[in-house]
This record gives sequence, structure tokens and C-alpha cells, in this order.
Amino acid sequence: MLTWKDLINFSVKGNPIPNFKIKKTDAHWRLNLTPEQFRITRQKGTERPNSGSFCSSYEDGKYNCVCCQAPLFDSTIKFNSGTGWPSFTQPIKENACKYEKDDSFGMVRIEVMCNTCDAHLGHVFPDGPEPSRLRYCINSESLMIDKD
Repeated sequence: MLTWKDLINFSVKGNPIPNFKIKKTDAHWRLNLTPEQFRITRQKGTERPNSGSFCSSYEDGKYNCVCCQAPLFDSTIKFNSGTGWPSFTQPIKENACKYEKDDSFGMVRIEVMCNTCDAHLGHVFPDGPEPSRLRYCINSESLMIDKD
């Protein structure tokens, strides 16, 4: 189980090695994403609170990256954080996500990205439920659900 200390270490000392990497040009990403998905995943945007399709959805399945379809989170670790964004306590695997320190907007946070294609997903905070105390606050537009 990942902890806040693990994520700090990843953001400072280097991230877990992904199973594989996908690199594409912005032009290629634009062909496969909606304008909003591109803004969020490729330009580090965010969606308005409570506007995402997965905020109040708790369907069984795996939440995959909308850009490359890499598995990121499982529905069994999704919870209602009351923040207005889908929230998870852990990634599906330790190397599913990568982390970078983000000190924009006058606060220190850890940005969460897909470790396969570098898509911006959201941020992680140390105020989630036990036992990990992690809250992965993820944009719905960066996810797609695989119900199989």
C-alpha cells in the first residue's frame, strides 16, 4: 500500500518504472480526445467541481486513462470525498501513476499523471480515509470505465 511518504519520495527521487511508455504529438492526441479531455489531460487543466460524469457514479469496473487506456484505479477503492471530483485511495498498481510536486496557486500539492502516457489526471492529498490516508482527486475527463 502506498503512503504519503512514498508519494513524496517518488515526486523528489523519481517515479516507479512503467510497464511501457506511449509518446504522441499534440496533433495526434487532439485526433483522439475531445477538446475538454485534451485541455485537462495534455494541458494540465481541471474540470469544475461536481461537473464530471464519475463524481457520483460507483459502477463496478476499472478506471482507465482516457488517452492510452492504461488501467489506473479500481472501483473497489473509489469513495465519496465530498470534494466534487472522483476520489480513490490507491492506484490499481504501484507503477500505474507518476507524481510531480506542484506548487502552483500558492499551495504545495502532488500532481498525479498516467505513468504510461504522462496524461494529467489530478492531484493526491494526505487527507483520505484509513488505512492509506490518501485521496487521489481525479478529473472525470481523464478517465474511462472498463466494466469487463
